[in-house]
Amino acid sequence: MRRLLTLLALCLVTASAWAAAPAVGDKAPDFRLQDQKGDWHTLETHKGQWLVLYFYPKDFTAGCTTEVCTYRDDTAKLHKAGAVVLGVSLDDVKSHKEFAEKYHVPFPLLSDADSAVATKYAVLTTTPIGLKYARRETFLIDPSGKIVKIYKDVDPEKNSGQVLADLAELQKAGA
Repeated sequence: MRRLLTLLALCLVTASAWAAAPAVGDKAPDFRLQDQKGDWHTLETHKGQWLVLYFYPKDFTAGCTTEVCTYRDDTAKLHKAGAVVLGVSLDDVKSHKEFAEKYHVPFPLLSDADSAVATKYAVLTTTPIGLKYARRETFLIDPSGKIVKIYKDVDPEKNSGQVLADLAELQKAGA
């Protein structure tokens, strides 16, 4: 009986973790994270603006460098569309500062060193040897703070363009 109760409790915890993953239509989970310049950002800081919140695994890796540079190159188009871009990984502020300087990143890279925000957005992943990182996913959040699009299994070269296209469609539809 004790084993059965333990198993049931484990199933309930697992089910509640799955239920906690944000979905399209949900209010975006709040956060308070520091960027590469030492400035703090919250969801409230960006209220009233479209927000592109993209999670990536690690500064200075091939895919993450491609992704940050693609967003960097599309920053003017995204700003023109009324969107703010925030990149998030588990790397510390110092790593983000070096990464942003090397690749001339004009938008905030947020440090989620304790993985609390990656957990809230259900993107935290652990390798078989125990290394934690944020899975490459992007959340498009409308000016009221609602998630309107989630991009899973992101292609680092194409995600920025996908976001721009979807943002145009959503704005056209009056979302």
